[in-house]
Amino acid sequence: MTTVLLIRHGRTSANTAGVLVGRTSGVELDAAGVQQVAELATRLSGVQLRAVVTSPLRRCRQTAQALIAAQTDCCVLTVEQGLVECGYGEWTGKSLRELSKDKLWGAVQQQPSSVRFPGGESMSEMASRAVAAVRAWNERMEAEHGTDAVWAAVSHGDPIKAVLADALGMHLDSFQRIVVDPASISIVRYTAVRPYVITANSTTVDMSTFLSPPRKRSRSRRPKPSDDAPVGGGLGAADTAH
Repeated sequence: MTTVLLIRHGRTSANTAGVLVGRTSGVELDAAGVQQVAELATRLSGVQLRAVVTSPLRRCRQTAQALIAAQTDCCVLTVEQGLVECGYGEWTGKSLRELSKDKLWGAVQQQPSSVRFPGGESMSEMASRAVAAVRAWNERMEAEHGTDAVWAAVSHGDPIKAVLADALGMHLDSFQRIVVDPASISIVRYTAVRPYVITANSTTVDMSTFLSPPRKRSRSRRPKPSDDAPVGGGLGAADTAH
């Protein structure tokens, strides 16, 4: 069961200013964001990442580089265009306060699948290419490293929410119900049966709880691991991770 860590970049000054920077180049982590990703990297230092794949934007590459620096084994950083921020077009660079008065704002909140940003990308297009990128990399990681492979995708709030909505079987019009904070980790485990959302928007939990390596099984009466959901809830992460 290959596992992806969906990681949002750390905080930027645009986040605190309430400005929608979108794909604006050169936007970097602020001091708090640098500290956030340092702590994030420490939380993941004990997890062997087979790959770190990132949006091309600077704030994501900074976050991804911090993750790699904390890894004990060499891990390659790869830029993936499919993880880039939504193309907000003419909304780029404007304050959220100003944009909230735009007649399109209500549709963004209630029916995002109908929205195309003026001069930019539609939210459906954003969701489609982000989900396709994650699923393609997931297949690649499984083919190269096996079903226990863990890898990280560093991206932005809306693309990560779209991937989580897909994993949860939610319509895109419901994805605004999902919260993805700066420097948060959301975990999706993909199986032949369905994706499983292991955790979402985690900023403090020890990741070894969810990502400890599988134990070798002796010949016993314990059943073979299954991709099926445990009826009644199962034993929790300590059991389902193995």
